Amino acid sequence: MHPMDLTFGTWSLFGEGTFVDLVAATTNALNGALLARRPDHYRNYTFVGIVLMAIIGGIAGGVARDVILGNPPSAFMNPAYITFCVVAGVVGYFLAYASGQLFREGLFQFMTSFSLPWYAIIGAQKANEAGYPILGALAIAVIAPTAGRFLIDLTSGVTPKQFVRGEWFVATAIGTGLLWILLDEGGVPYWLSVGIAFLFGFTFRVLALYRGWEEPLAKEPKGLKIHPDKRPLLGRKLAGKSQEELRMLGLTVDAAQ
Repeated sequence: MHPMDLTFGTWSLFGEGTFVDLVAATTNALNGALLARRPDHYRNYTFVGIVLMAIIGGIAGGVARDVILGNPPSAFMNPAYITFCVVAGVVGYFLAYASGQLFREGLFQFMTSFSLPWYAIIGAQKANEAGYPILGALAIAVIAPTAGRFLIDLTSGVTPKQFVRGEWFVATAIGTGLLWILLDEGGVPYWLSVGIAFLFGFTFRVLALYRGWEEPLAKEPKGLKIHPDKRPLLGRKLAGKSQEELRMLGLTVDAAQ
């Protein structure tokens, strides 16, 4: 065996997009814990299982991005990533344990809207720095914010979010990444370009959730009956829903909860 120096790692919060990456990882970790406790995902997970889901949600996208780009994964080199993800997972566990599924779903969707643009931006940035062409950079901008959700969905036996109807989940990542690339190529200062791209992605995603904007479904065979898929609905999509429909969606909030 070769001798080696055991170190805890190098803590870093800033530099080369680290701050943006940490914000994305931490919020995605909180999302992972909340997602694992949703009625359509929960599979009797333990406390440790919930925290592991948070870690997966927080770092999977960044690890996938770094591996594709041929770099050592930042999440394994900088202890801040896993530390923050564990803390976010514990916070998410206790939030998910509290009453009020509708509140938790609203918080989850808000935090997803918050983290998705950050990861898309840093993915596009790192791909751009590595010399990737625009389509390759956009692919990284999609992989980075969605890989964690993909793995949690698979673990929970749920069809991954990227492939089913939703509020422009993938399109938000593409639009955010593309806008940042155009701003950066146009010479806009880094933090200004990041702020504009984030504001665009976050605003679009929140509006899509509230207004019920969804990708069009593929045409179904004639006579096919579409069954409820238990996707939570927010904003206008909740209007007129009966208590039975809300219960089917796992969003009923009553005194018993």
